[in-house]
Amino acid sequence: MDEAGGVRRPAVVLAVWAVSRAVLLLYVLRVLVFPGPDVTGDVSVIYQGWSEVLRQGAFPVGDVAWQYPPGAALALLAPLALPFLGYADAFFALACAADLAVLCLLLCGGRRLGRPLRGAWVWTAGAPLLGPVLYARYDVLVTAVAVAALLAGARRPRVLGVLAGLGALLKVWPVLLLAGVRGRGGRRAWTAAAVTVAVPVAVCALCVPGTLSFLAAQGGRGTEVESLGALVLHAARRFGWPGQVLLHYGSMEFLGPYVGVVSAGAQVLTAAAFGWLLWWRLRTRHGRFTPCVVVDAAFTAVLLFTVTSRVISPQYLVWLVGLGAVCGCCAGSRMWPAVALVLAAALVTVLEFPVYFGHVVASDPLGLTLMFLRNGLLVAACLGAGRVLWRGTAARPGRSALSPVAPADTPATAR
Repeated sequence: MDEAGGVRRPAVVLAVWAVSRAVLLLYVLRVLVFPGPDVTGDVSVIYQGWSEVLRQGAFPVGDVAWQYPPGAALALLAPLALPFLGYADAFFALACAADLAVLCLLLCGGRRLGRPLRGAWVWTAGAPLLGPVLYARYDVLVTAVAVAALLAGARRPRVLGVLAGLGALLKVWPVLLLAGVRGRGGRRAWTAAAVTVAVPVAVCALCVPGTLSFLAAQGGRGTEVESLGALVLHAARRFGWPGQVLLHYGSMEFLGPYVGVVSAGAQVLTAAAFGWLLWWRLRTRHGRFTPCVVVDAAFTAVLLFTVTSRVISPQYLVWLVGLGAVCGCCAGSRMWPAVALVLAAALVTVLEFPVYFGHVVASDPLGLTLMFLRNGLLVAACLGAGRVLWRGTAARPGRSALSPVAPADTPATAR
């Protein structure tokens, strides 16, 4: 920003954003045809159908595909605030507005972290790699809240907690943004998040039937064809495994012998990821409350739980690209290699869905190659991020975690 061309460079970012997003809008509006199956059906059919139920003051408890916390109702009802547009068009407009909000947050709010342009470029160039899915799911709205939480709340724990709580009401995962907060500030953040979540949920539970029905629906999910565990079943099909892929709980999942074992294995991995995060927190050095540690920990936590999930839907990459962009803003972050791997995974993701999704469902050589490549990149990013976070913050053997040390965002060469 302070270089000779600093004034013009944000303008370049905005210009590239405008062009790329205009193309995405042409795709979701079906002016242009994107290869593969149409991804906008979730908006025009599922989301719109749910909005009609929600308008009546109830949650769609009879639909097993309803697997979202009560705050999701706000995202699904929001397009109705634009009555001059059809539901789908209004949804795409709001998704584009949320996308622009993320960019503005990175350019303005990212200044205090040192490298706002790098973070803005990660989002501008990385998010459209996912294709029209970016605007055809409400995850970009949740990501905007998460980015605001990390940027506005990195130095204000209560703000971080409130925004993380609001995000969790929309889609649960933003609670992981609090993985790196600690000490007195951490207690403030967690308390603010707990109150932000508990009060609306309690009110909804008393007034609206089926508020917590999404928990049971989540428990019934199996192994989705794009998940890490699905690689075992994809390979098994090549050797005669009799299972099949069917639409189940709102996504394409494997059904057949041993699927339950694979799903249980994914849950064990998730539990192990949770255990690792707890162990990391116990071993974390007691330094000052550093914004970059909070951001790096949030990115790593969401990456861990995404990779170990029974479902790695394409829209999950929107979360990772958004949090990776915040890491890019941090001058003290060392997550760049992991962020680069996530961006590469986003590029492969648009190939496996929607472009060649039929090959993925069929478990043919092309589908297998794409899934092994995409998930391999995510696993590599996960391992790399975990290693960087641990080495940068955890106490070394023989040194008490209470020992005074340099701040976690101090360059290694200065220690």
